[in-house]
Amino acid sequence: CTVFQSYALFPHMTVAGNIAFPLKMAKTPPGDIKAKVDAALEDVRLTGFASRWPHELSGGQRQRVAIARSLVTHPKLLLLDEPLSALDAKLREQMQIELINLQKEVGITFVYVTHDQGEALALSHRIAVMNRGRVEQLDQPERIYSYPKNRFVADFIGTCNLFEGQIATLDEHRMTLEVDRLGAVSTDRIEGAQVGQPGMLALRPEKIGISAAIGAHLDENHFKGVVKELLYMGDVTVYIVETEAGARIEALLANSRAGRARLFDVGDPVEVAWRFDAGHFLHE
Repeated sequence: CTVFQSYALFPHMTVAGNIAFPLKMAKTPPGDIKAKVDAALEDVRLTGFASRWPHELSGGQRQRVAIARSLVTHPKLLLLDEPLSALDAKLREQMQIELINLQKEVGITFVYVTHDQGEALALSHRIAVMNRGRVEQLDQPERIYSYPKNRFVADFIGTCNLFEGQIATLDEHRMTLEVDRLGAVSTDRIEGAQVGQPGMLALRPEKIGISAAIGAHLDENHFKGVVKELLYMGDVTVYIVETEAGARIEALLANSRAGRARLFDVGDPVEVAWRFDAGHFLHE
């Protein structure tokens, strides 16, 4: 069964009529239809809405009716085709939580199609990142985000700093990279690593610290720079720092200090730093 982006509810039918439609098409005994419709309404938290018309419902309620209609026949698999894209941000977040809980309750597989990376990370047990019809990586959300398989996945999912370089030295658990416009960078050793192997360092902005105290960081990787740009986003501020060697690094800091949202301004000298296990080496 499929849940469409446009909901595809029949405007001339009530909520109960819409949900009952696939049961009637399947020639379900009339005596069983009402009980199944009531159970489907309870699953999507719409008990008491059976006699409403689609135009009397909010966007989130119409979406839940569409889901109930698809689930009422107890399919083995449910395809959701960008079902939340027409909703506003707050309602979309609320519906994401409801979909997670609903999937746990009904116990069937949901295949969820979306172009929203955050939505995919929030909802999925497994994510397939596709590029021109080819699956680039199929994995758990945490691994897709923290350990992307290649440059496409790293760049497509979320925001990522990407720097070209090569492996300079190796030990049992770590390796040192020689990174363009940065220099020596310490990172986790990867399987099959070889000295001289070219690749790319992937580094998420939220894993980078910024300090005004030069030399104060205890992290293995630290570089002096200047704030070139910033973007205040309410809960966080994005900083673009240019290092002495010319590398541009995007860092994200939470605005947790009361009364002062931005810790730094454009032109401030700073030091950016990150732990050895914060970056991930891509050996494409």
